[in-house]
Amino acid sequence: MKTINEIQDEIIGDFSVFDDWMDKYALLIELGNDLPPLDPKYKTNNNLIEGCQSRVWLQADLKDGKIIYQGESDAVIVKGIVSLLIKTLSGHTPDEILSTDLYFIDKIGLKEHLSPTRSNGLVAMLKQMKLYAMAFKMKGS
Repeated sequence: MKTINEIQDEIIGDFSVFDDWMDKYALLIELGNDLPPLDPKYKTNNNLIEGCQSRVWLQADLKDGKIIYQGESDAVIVKGIVSLLIKTLSGHTPDEILSTDLYFIDKIGLKEHLSPTRSNGLVAMLKQMKLYAMAFKMKGS
């Protein structure tokens, strides 16, 4: 299993191939299309992320001490962002998730190339993922 930072470095590598943001958006959309569809039973109001302009659902489950995230969005670029966050954080322990610094977001220039509402949505998704990690950590201790 790769560390969160190894995964972040891979993502930075994938995005650094492109200079043009249109190409980076295309990569984001491709990543979103590769995201497995979320089981309809998880598309509930409880799993909707507050603060996103588009609809984003996030499900978290604890398996063998590691959090498995699943998610989906009805907007293609946002779905790509969901895919990146899941790829980075899913399969790690609550402690690893809570102590990590997600530097890839700035390194690939994601924040500065998102509209303010999408940027707020990204922050909201990240916050929710960390809240799940905190909740699982509390349950476990």
